[in-house]
Amino acid sequence: MNRRMVLSMVGRVVLLEAALMLPGLITSIIYRESCVWSFAVAIVASLAVGTFLTVAFKPSSKVIFAKEGFVIVALCWLVLSAIGALPFYLSREIPSYIDAFFETVSGFTTTGASILTDVEGMSKGLLFWRSFTHWLGGMGVLVFVMAVVNNLSDRSIHILRAESPGPVVGKIVPKMKETTRILYIIYIVITLLDIVFLLIGGMPFFESLVHAFGTAGTGGFGVKADSFASYSPYIQWVTTIFMLIFGINFNIYYLLLVRKWKTAFKSGELWFYVGMVAVSVVVICVNVYPLFDSFGEAIRHTAFQVATVVSTTGYATVDFNQWPSLSKTILLLLMFVGACAGSTAGGFKCARVVILIKKARRELKKLLHPRSVNAMRFEGKSVDNQVVSSVSSYLTVYIVIFCVTLIVISLDGFDTETNISAVAACFNNIGPAFGAAGPASNYAAFSPFSKIVLSVVMLFGRLEIYPILLTLTPSTWVKK
Repeated sequence: MNRRMVLSMVGRVVLLEAALMLPGLITSIIYRESCVWSFAVAIVASLAVGTFLTVAFKPSSKVIFAKEGFVIVALCWLVLSAIGALPFYLSREIPSYIDAFFETVSGFTTTGASILTDVEGMSKGLLFWRSFTHWLGGMGVLVFVMAVVNNLSDRSIHILRAESPGPVVGKIVPKMKETTRILYIIYIVITLLDIVFLLIGGMPFFESLVHAFGTAGTGGFGVKADSFASYSPYIQWVTTIFMLIFGINFNIYYLLLVRKWKTAFKSGELWFYVGMVAVSVVVICVNVYPLFDSFGEAIRHTAFQVATVVSTTGYATVDFNQWPSLSKTILLLLMFVGACAGSTAGGFKCARVVILIKKARRELKKLLHPRSVNAMRFEGKSVDNQVVSSVSSYLTVYIVIFCVTLIVISLDGFDTETNISAVAACFNNIGPAFGAAGPASNYAAFSPFSKIVLSVVMLFGRLEIYPILLTLTPSTWVKK
């Protein structure tokens, strides 16, 4: 383990966080808010910690292997969340540090689970920082670092693989740095388009900005207690479309940019994603139609709720906690599946589901024809057994962590629906759940211990388990 390189990299990221908090500070100054000083203290703390780590642990070797990549990502996200919580806590707008940490982890992991009971009473600067964490966490903080820092070795691909969602992560172009820049350019352009379309619909600039951050990062933090319920049908449709757009693998957009249309539209994961969304919208719309005044209203709210759940964004236009059992069951299943690998969405990912389906079909063929050789293909390429085994192992660990968390959370005494959906919503980075943690409620009633557990689970979900798990394993830190 190259510990000095790990801590030095964490220091560089923490220094970057000081710069990333400046827009929140500037917003507070513009609106003449008292939380200015809390941002100032947090920025100074970030600079102090970052400077100490980079100076005291200057590495003799900058080599990064897979183990270092996992640990760097896990520690960076933990430290970023710990320092990022300071503006909320120091301003006393969130009096409990555990609550502030929960809110910040929820922001960076793009979960959108909140403990706030009066979001409309918060300072504009803190609302900006709260939603900006979504945008930063959506594509990945370490991906951003690799896009702007010049002197990282190409072995930093291990960091990209540790932070990016999906069973297989590789380079779009030969150079890793160019890959991260392309990803962020696509991310920025689509975010700007979302802002423009929201402004056209009459949404104020500040609200357009923070909602675009939440949509791009598929996070879900907003500025109104009713989320998107009071906005116009046009704005709701725009947000629905962009939530679905950000749930698509960004490699598809790159292929479209370089005019490889045929390859892009041959993506099996893309069509699985589109088909799953379409079927869910149709079935739920038929089921909830009697609750609305017209078909147009029913399809709009249904499409929005399906998009917000499958993309793991967490916005809402209605309280889907009141919908019929069939619709709630479909939404719960969508919480687990999530969107595409390589997107900003959470969940188990469509790619893994497709691979597991193909694996089950291959095993069935082997039972019928034991001597046959059935090669598995995914996205036009042959899938080796190591990837298939990795997906199966991930599912096993996923289930174990889910069950253990569910048992722990059950100590708070909530009903089973609340417990299962809350763990699912946090683990899959969705936010709103059912029952006491539904879209019309929040996570404030959970005990401090449960909030810490759910915070860790959110990190497990966003970083896809292994970075946090390996960092907590003692043998990882042994020098070899």
